[in-house]
Amino acid sequence: MQCPYCGSADTAVIDSRVAEEGGAIRRRRSCVVCEKRFTTYERIEGIDLKIIKDFDRAKLRRGIVKATWKRPVSMAQIEELIDEIERKLRLKNSKEIKSWEVGNLVINRLKKLDPLAYLLFASVYRDFESLEDFKEEISKLGD
Repeated sequence: MQCPYCGSADTAVIDSRVAEEGGAIRRRRSCVVCEKRFTTYERIEGIDLKIIKDFDRAKLRRGIVKATWKRPVSMAQIEELIDEIERKLRLKNSKEIKSWEVGNLVINRLKKLDPLAYLLFASVYRDFESLEDFKEEISKLGD
């Protein structure tokens, strides 16, 4: 371990203790050259953490309602759309579903239900940055 004060690699461990509820070891060290003390922590490295969110029907409903605002789409149609998406998600073999999969299901269903609502939802979901993004998406609708 290199001394943070003088840069010497000649250091000695004075004390070691378990820290962070067993997730690390705290070591008090002393530099043999400048005799200053410092603390280091030893932790396990390389554990990939994966954050998984629960399916939030209310959040999905809010996004779809916002996209269909002042469009000829009823709440019954929105509920039916959400039911269909939830059914498709439950049929998957995995309980871990990526958020983009949910977004794609919404986009595909909205495209059939109301093309303008689809564009509004897609503009937020796909993060449109220019008029060209809208033009490109509109040209796909004509296909």
